Formats: sequence, C-alpha cells, structure tokens
Amino acid sequence: MSTSRNAYFTLIDHRYYRYRGCAADPDQPTQAQGDTTVPVNAWLPFTDDGGELPSARIARQTAAQKVCSDCPVLAQCQAYALSVDSDGRLAEPEGVWGGMLPLERHRDLVARRTAKTPAAAAASIDDKQLAECRTDQKQAVLRSLAAHVDEELVAYGASMDVRTANWHRSLLCGLLGLDKERATRQQLLAAARAHGVLPAGVRPVPDGDVPIAAAPNTDGSRQRRLARGHRLQPTRPIQLILPGYEQLLRVPRPRRTHPRGDRRLRVVRIADQPLTLDTLLIATTVLEPAA
Repeated sequence: MSTSRNAYFTLIDHRYYRYRGCAADPDQPTQAQGDTTVPVNAWLPFTDDGGELPSARIARQTAAQKVCSDCPVLAQCQAYALSVDSDGRLAEPEGVWGGMLPLERHRDLVARRTAKTPAAAAASIDDKQLAECRTDQKQAVLRSLAAHVDEELVAYGASMDVRTANWHRSLLCGLLGLDKERATRQQLLAAARAHGVLPAGVRPVPDGDVPIAAAPNTDGSRQRRLARGHRLQPTRPIQLILPGYEQLLRVPRPRRTHPRGDRRLRVVRIADQPLTLDTLLIATTVLEPAA
C-alpha cells in the first residue's frame, strides 16, 4: 500500500471527517457546510467553458482556504495532499487541499526533493553574493526592513517604490540561501547578520504575532501561508496600493472634532413640568447643547 493511499485512509477514517468544512451542507447541497456562502466546487479545479479571471480565481481560492483554516481534519487533509504515490507524484496535484493551493504543494514537493542542510546552504554562499548584499540599495532595504514591518514603510525608508523594494528583498533571500516563498522577515535579517551584511548598529524590530514574509508578493499569498503555518490569522489587513502612487506614504486620517465641543442637542424640561406630548406642543421645552 503506497504512502498516499495510507494517508488517504487516515483522512477518511478520522472521526471528524464528516464535519469537514468542504463537505456539502445538509440543507444546501451546493454550498459548503463550513460556510454556506461558499460553493462546494470552490475547492475544485476550474472546469467551466472559457477561462477564469485571475481575480475570480483568487477570490474563490481565498474563500476555500478560509474555510480550511477552521476544518477539524486540516492536518490529515494536508498530509494526504502532500503525500506521493509510487511514481513520486503528488496525491492531489489540483484544487485546494488542506488549505494549500496546487502551486504551494508542488513547491513543497520540489523543496523536499532538493532540500539542503543549513551547513550546505551556508557553504554555497560565496564572496560575490555577499558583495552584492552590500550594495547601497540592498543595504538601504536591509536597514529599512529592520526598522519596519509594513512593506510600504520599508519602501519609503529605503527611498524606493514598493515593487522595487520587494524585488530587492527577494534577491536578498536568494543571495543568502533562503527560500523566498517560506522565509520570514526575521529569518532574512538573521541570515544577513550571520553573514555580516546587516548594516552596523541596526537592531531589528520584531514581527509581532504574525510572521512577516521576507519577500512579499502582490496577492499576499506568502503572508497568508506563513500565518497558516503558525496557526494564526493575519492581524493586520492586506494593504492596497494605488498604481502610480507607490511612493506615497499613507497615514491614518485624524479624527475631526468640533472646535466648540459636541454640538448634539438634548431636551431640557422647564419649570419641573412633566415631559408629555402636550407640553411639547405648547413649547414648554427648549434645546441646548449636550454635555
């Protein structure tokens, strides 16, 4: 019996398998019982006529992954989807399984096949790569990355747009022997310090509750992958960037207050008269600013 077959029976024999989020809802067979606003085919590959728009695909897969995050058999489902058959192929190469996209599972398989020990990875970094890490632009990115966790602030501190800053962060991961798909910001800074390319006197600010991707991408999938790996949900929203205005720093709009205080009105009784409809009609009440 192959590894993938064993993993499959481990999944379907689990006592909570019937409560999986992607199962059909008893009252709405076309919707998922984990979230009845998500159709059951959200986990399947797109098979309709015509192509699927990238925005529609991302929205569909994101909704499916959100349901997966609360599934009672998430670990077993992921183990099965990542298992391989006797030919070395993934058990489930398509669709969303265990909260993972097909590309994520294929990259995981490639990483397992080409895994290097930390010592071997460190030994493969030569002086030319370290010299590239010491260029002015990459030093500026490292210095700003140590001070900020938000990718827009990192770009602003490095005096470049977000796309360029993220491109340098991706290059730094490769130069320092890290996997840009799974490395965290703190791992990148630690590797830079270990190889002596972190600017002198820099003290990195911690990521916080949720690890920050070392090399963020435009759709935020790397950030979500890191959050799922730590069984946490992102505490900070994904920030949208206006095309052509990447260099602008967004700041919260200050709360506006009236210069004379709160101008709301309240009813005040006059001469201790009871407040009834009759007293209102004969104008025995007045309005004054609320305290």
